[in-house]
Amino acid sequence: MNKTELIDAVAGDTGMSKSSAGEAVNSALDLITKSLAKGQEVTLVGFGTFKISKRAERMGRNPQTGEEIRIAACSVPVFRAGKPLKTAVNK
Repeated sequence: MNKTELIDAVAGDTGMSKSSAGEAVNSALDLITKSLAKGQEVTLVGFGTFKISKRAERMGRNPQTGEEIRIAACSVPVFRAGKPLKTAVNK
């Protein structure tokens, strides 16, 4: 399912117009993004948790030349599924 299909599904399930459903989905995604950018965790009970994980600096290899390169430390978004979501997926 892509974003357009999600918007269509939300509109169909709630009876909202597609434009209103699109605004709702975009707003939810924007709020999650802004919270993660501030370093805050976003927990959706029964679904899962979005949080930021730190990756340390490390050495890698250029696949074309085999030369070692330094990969800088960075922060990456991580999603951890909640128990109800895991249960639903594993049925």
